[in-house]
Amino acid sequence: MDKRFTVGSMKHIDVLSVGDIVTDAFIKLLDDEAYTYVDEHGVKTIAMQFGTKLPFDHAEVLEAVGNAANAAVSFARLGLNTAFETNIGGDQAGRDMIAQLNKEGVDHRFVHVHPDMKSNYHYVLWYKEERTILIKHEEYDYHWPHFRPDEIPKWVYFSSISEHAIPYHDQVADWLEANPTVKLAFQPGTFQMEAGTERLRRIYARTEVVVLNREEAVLVTGGDYNDLHGLLDRLHELGPKIAVITDGPDGAYASDSRERLKMPLYPDPAPPYERTGAGDAFASTFVAALAKGHNLESALQWAPISSMSVVQKTGAQAGLVTEHELEEWLKKAPSWYKASEF
Repeated sequence: MDKRFTVGSMKHIDVLSVGDIVTDAFIKLLDDEAYTYVDEHGVKTIAMQFGTKLPFDHAEVLEAVGNAANAAVSFARLGLNTAFETNIGGDQAGRDMIAQLNKEGVDHRFVHVHPDMKSNYHYVLWYKEERTILIKHEEYDYHWPHFRPDEIPKWVYFSSISEHAIPYHDQVADWLEANPTVKLAFQPGTFQMEAGTERLRRIYARTEVVVLNREEAVLVTGGDYNDLHGLLDRLHELGPKIAVITDGPDGAYASDSRERLKMPLYPDPAPPYERTGAGDAFASTFVAALAKGHNLESALQWAPISSMSVVQKTGAQAGLVTEHELEEWLKKAPSWYKASEF
């Protein structure tokens, strides 16, 4: 897919994706050269022989990934005019990221280039269908861009960003409060969840849609893992009008001011190949449906299809679907694939 973007080619911005961008180098481990176990703290751990040379299956390098980048590509694939606000270094990895965004038709005019710095580069240990990611976030000087009146997006999708960028959230909140017509979708990353809801209360208060998995919802709200209604109530109390909790094989739950719905997973056509980006695919497709005017139930029907497709391929973007592909999968959906009240 090549939808090359040129600055000035968009009449408006439907969604501005905001967050860090990274190159992921996947290293596919051989099944018999590693194993997993639960340690004395109850943490599932991967182990390999120490102090030797280990063969591996193969390596793949994927440019322009990360939560917000994956969402940007998802939005573009689904036909939304999409821009991206992020930071890169002045190295070859940064140039490759811009080229990849350009290839996907993502507006990169708001990408900040730091000439004397490196771009984010992570390593992914891929064992069976799961992955362990070795991360390092560069310490960029994060600052919110200035927008002309004709550049104001309809939606902002805010996701994972470096621990060094916590003050940047105040700039985002200031701008959102000054532009009340812009809708915010928030998919908190690790450091944003660790910062706590009080530190990011202005972001949560301004949020239209928040998307978390069940464990993250417990971490963010302090609620009871076994009380889904309580978790949703606590998320609403923070400010979001729509709260979504994904729950692995049990599907997803969504709540607004009118209804609470449960949605099952779309059946996998084959066993998952690699699970990176399933959550990003779900969250971004759910938001894309809302941005296109769909209601809560319809958005819940779209989102699991994108997740199902992504886990069939390597990385977070290869399996992202177009709107036409979504509709084709919906036509083939079993009768039980529908949202129900809970």
